[in-house]
Amino acid sequence: MPASLCLIIATFLWGSSFIALKYAIAIYDPALVIFLRMLTTLMLTLCLWRYVIRFEYHKGDWKYLLGMSLAEPCLYFLFEGHAMEYTSASQAGVIVSCLPIIVAFLAFFMLKEYISKAIVIGFTFCIGGSILLTLLSPTSEQAPNPLLGNFLELMAMVCAAFYTVAVKHLAARYSPLTLIALQGFSGSLFFAPFLLFIDLPSENQHDLTALLSILYLGSCVTLGGYGMYNYAIGKVSVLTAAAYSNLIPIFTLILSAILLGEILTLGQWLSIAVVFVGVMVSQRHQELVVDIDDDTLSADTNSLKSVPEAKESNG
Repeated sequence: MPASLCLIIATFLWGSSFIALKYAIAIYDPALVIFLRMLTTLMLTLCLWRYVIRFEYHKGDWKYLLGMSLAEPCLYFLFEGHAMEYTSASQAGVIVSCLPIIVAFLAFFMLKEYISKAIVIGFTFCIGGSILLTLLSPTSEQAPNPLLGNFLELMAMVCAAFYTVAVKHLAARYSPLTLIALQGFSGSLFFAPFLLFIDLPSENQHDLTALLSILYLGSCVTLGGYGMYNYAIGKVSVLTAAAYSNLIPIFTLILSAILLGEILTLGQWLSIAVVFVGVMVSQRHQELVVDIDDDTLSADTNSLKSVPEAKESNG
């Protein structure tokens, strides 16, 4: 399957996750929702064990595996689960637009990938637009505290960016299912102690829609979405993969309007526009990198051609 198609499917599933989370946390505590989500993923990956054990460990990989697991699912879902208590699904989807630029910064420090002024300018627009969106978003039933909720979602994006860079480093030696199984295990282990500090629902407090949402999150979003993403990131650059996350807010906004009946104000749409301006500016980084690579390739080709010419002249 083409990497681009995998990334589109993954972003659609992730965009829908905000809707499913909204349904689930309306009934259950976020810690319980995330624990059951991770447990569902773990159980499903155990059924595919022969594919999970396909990996080649290299010395020092434990640092990336541990960091990846801590960033996502542990801290990422902790931030995002609570963010959805305070902000709307559509606003959270817009905050996701900042992910590619955060990834670019981390890739510069961790993978030594080139970073341009366009990235810096785009990052400023995205953060500014996110702040503007938060300030212009009124308190509502869907977003009782957008300031706190959007900040928590931004922290989740920092974790997601670190996860993306770590997976890029590991993708050549570990199958997508191996990394997802590790996520399911670490997430279940991390969130299990939280159950001791929350009120667990009684038998008559369960809701079928919320339970199906959790099942969808654990199977389709985590196993399917991350499986597609982890496969694709082994085929393309980390910045290209992250750029597809720009589709997440689009899918989220459409699904929020259809399934949740959310309506955005003019000020919120303007804020969204600012975020997307930042994203578009930052995408010039990709074009610049391609130009630099082409120039480098041309220079290398010319230098190779000059070698036999030099030999002929000396002969």
